Amino acid sequence: MSTELAAAAAPRTGGKVTLSGVLRSEMIRFFSLNSTRILILVSIAVYVGIAALGVWGVGSFMQSAPDAGQIPGTESMGTADFTVETMASGLMFSQLILGVLGVLLFSGEFTTGSAVSTFLASPQRLRVLAAKIIVITGLSAVVQLVSTLAAYLVCRPLAENYSLTLDLGGEAFQRVLWYGALAVVMASLLGLALGLLLRNSAGGITSLVAVFFVLPLIAQILMAVTDWFKDYARFMPDQLGLGLALPLSYPSTLESWQQLAGVAGWIVLPLLLAGILLKSRDIK
Repeated sequence: MSTELAAAAAPRTGGKVTLSGVLRSEMIRFFSLNSTRILILVSIAVYVGIAALGVWGVGSFMQSAPDAGQIPGTESMGTADFTVETMASGLMFSQLILGVLGVLLFSGEFTTGSAVSTFLASPQRLRVLAAKIIVITGLSAVVQLVSTLAAYLVCRPLAENYSLTLDLGGEAFQRVLWYGALAVVMASLLGLALGLLLRNSAGGITSLVAVFFVLPLIAQILMAVTDWFKDYARFMPDQLGLGLALPLSYPSTLESWQQLAGVAGWIVLPLLLAGILLKSRDIK
């Protein structure tokens, strides 16, 4: 009897660890965190709130100043493209919030020490990285798509009230819908890479803020005093992602395929470096 009990209590080592199993585990763990749910709700609320305020502000201005289109620099305010881009003016904040979520997805494990148990359960480290990439890509894309559609539902009555055009099937809206989601996915995956490279939540979030908020400010200063930096500034991640989604607000001399290639580079290269270091560095 004692032999049978010992055999039953012995750990089962014949189980095979698969990507689907690791992915399911990552999803359960990730969505069980309060920070995940809070950041998702904040991202949607901030995006929709900024969209409503923007459309209301433009509509109020156009209504109070019927000849606003004759003022230099305001010629496009009555167009459908301008209304859509005004609705999507919170896109950079979505990048930041969901980028922070990407940072926390990996940095939190090193901060709490749970990375040891994660890699003991799944020794193939790149498989864990692949699972996290799938989770944050799907999550950030869905959250941004939901945010854009929710903003449309809120802003459509406001736009109609001020005789502004906001067309769900229009080219401008579809560009914001899909390229906006791509811009947010780029930020979240870059955040994931920073969280893995730095293994520190505060450092990863600070670096993410620097990339998407501080560097653009520095770039504006450099472009004001020199001409050569403009050729480099157009390849910065904020310009590439927002330039695809909001070409009126972020004009670019690059073609769409060049912008897409640049976005791919900002996704693949940091993750490639993070993957190499993940395999070579100690997990503690």
